Amino acid sequence: MKPMDATPRTVLIVDDDATLRGALESVFAPLGYRVLTAAEPDAAYAILASRPVDAVLLDVRLPTMSGLALYLAIVHRWPQLERRIAFMTAEPDAPDVRPWLEMHHCTVFPKPFRFQQLAHWLDATLLARDRTAATS
Repeated sequence: MKPMDATPRTVLIVDDDATLRGALESVFAPLGYRVLTAAEPDAAYAILASRPVDAVLLDVRLPTMSGLALYLAIVHRWPQLERRIAFMTAEPDAPDVRPWLEMHHCTVFPKPFRFQQLAHWLDATLLARDRTAATS
């Protein structure tokens, strides 16, 4: 976990389930993360356009656009986020999901997941990013 005096890291949670968004916020905020949430793709994209985000947790099944399509839009505009986006899905083995996730080498958390799994991924992902930035 990052030092307490560091600038808070920001995670964007994109899921149409308000209960899950709230639960994830209640897990990450006490760990020192700034948590932003969006229920649908347009809101998520607007958040990304308005402020820096360090990592994204993204549902696959979203209203108006799939999380897979949103992922492509995000990494096209913000390529630095490519390895800092993880998917959350109840259908990781669906015929339209599994091949896509494998082709794009994405981290996937099958629902239901343990919140600790996501917290560990978030910490490890941002630590790796920080180490890469320090050696650049």
